[in-house]
Amino acid sequence: MSRRRGVMSDSLKEEIAKELGFYDTVQKEGWGGIKARDAGNMVKRAIEIAEEQLSNRNQ
Repeated sequence: MSRRRGVMSDSLKEEIAKELGFYDTVQKEGWGGIKARDAGNMVKRAIEIAEEQLSNRNQ
């Protein structure tokens, strides 16, 4: 079975985890230790960042 390559860079994931306040959990337990809600919020924030970048690029 092959592993899928992540879309977000590790640095972006870490930045978002710090912003959302659960980076300490990531450091202690790894990415598997975060709650599903935190993972969802992380994806939502990544989408917001991408939309902001696209909007700025199109102006």
